[in-house]
Amino acid sequence: MSRFIVRLPLVIAQGAAAKSALLPKTRVPAFIRPCNKTLTRFCLSMFACVCLCVTGLRSLTRCDAMTDWQKKLTTKQNMVTREKGTDGDGLYLNHSEVGMYQCVSCDPPLFSSEVKYDSGMSWPAFKEAHGTWECDESHVSIIRHPDNTLGSAETEVVCKHCDAHLGHVFEDGPDPTGERFCINSVSLNFRPREPRPGNQ
Repeated sequence: MSRFIVRLPLVIAQGAAAKSALLPKTRVPAFIRPCNKTLTRFCLSMFACVCLCVTGLRSLTRCDAMTDWQKKLTTKQNMVTREKGTDGDGLYLNHSEVGMYQCVSCDPPLFSSEVKYDSGMSWPAFKEAHGTWECDESHVSIIRHPDNTLGSAETEVVCKHCDAHLGHVFEDGPDPTGERFCINSVSLNFRPREPRPGNQ
């Protein structure tokens, strides 16, 4: 597909030259006459590039991105983050070390250990996303999406930077937010808090 779009300006320019040889010579107004073949090819190439960028470049690179994720992530991580699966391992379920939970795919901070709590479920639970300020999530690294795949209205949580599926958020959490971010352990990496200088 991409080879076709790249060659399109050349094919059009050659086709235009062939048509002009077959058509009778008539006087064409100066404002629609092509200046020269090089300029015509350049303009057509630029037009094709703009069309490619606007319509198809994202879909063409998405396959490469999927291949890259498969190389970087384990089979289970790929299944959960890219295919919207779930895990029941609970690697971070009883994890109590102080630090930051990050996206396993692209590493931005997602949840602080300070807002982690025991929800009684098989997945780690958090009260709010890292960067939330008085219910304002404009500076967080997550995005919420409606999710009806299981037949009920739920809210999916994905990474803002790489679109990795992290888990779901429910409205049965503790105060002050009343929310429970139910996150798959395999969607996370943990970075322990570094000791402050002088506290070693």
